[in-house]
Amino acid sequence: MKHLQNEAIHLDEVLRESHHPQSGAVVLFSGEVRNTNKGREVTHLEFEAYVPMAEKMIGQILNEAKSRFKLKLAVCIHRLGTVEINECAVVVVTGAGHRKESYAANRYIIDRVKGEVPIWKNESYADGSSEWGQNSESRTNTEEPDHQYEKSK
Repeated sequence: MKHLQNEAIHLDEVLRESHHPQSGAVVLFSGEVRNTNKGREVTHLEFEAYVPMAEKMIGQILNEAKSRFKLKLAVCIHRLGTVEINECAVVVVTGAGHRKESYAANRYIIDRVKGEVPIWKNESYADGSSEWGQNSESRTNTEEPDHQYEKSK
């Protein structure tokens, strides 16, 4: 399965294809483009990636999550190119026997993808300016407690 795509992510299709008979809990996270950031009006985002490495890394993260959280399924698709306001930039779907593992794995995957995978974001503003940043700038607050998986090691 490809983890990067230039086409719109259709959440209904992703969810329809993300089921397993042993999954009692399926969690879908959709990271969407909002119209403001840091007090500035955003018009759209553009994403670029080092595709061969990014594909491989996302696959590895998903495999590690499957093993660590005993997942029955794990999916991550990230958009490349221009993504408009309210469109999905990244989707993560996890399925496990119970919700605790499915939720924890979903957050684990998105945090690792945002923090480690070579994907770059250009944010365009209503005033005509734009700004490149690392995709990890929107990662979960690093001052929050560690993930449960780190506490149980």
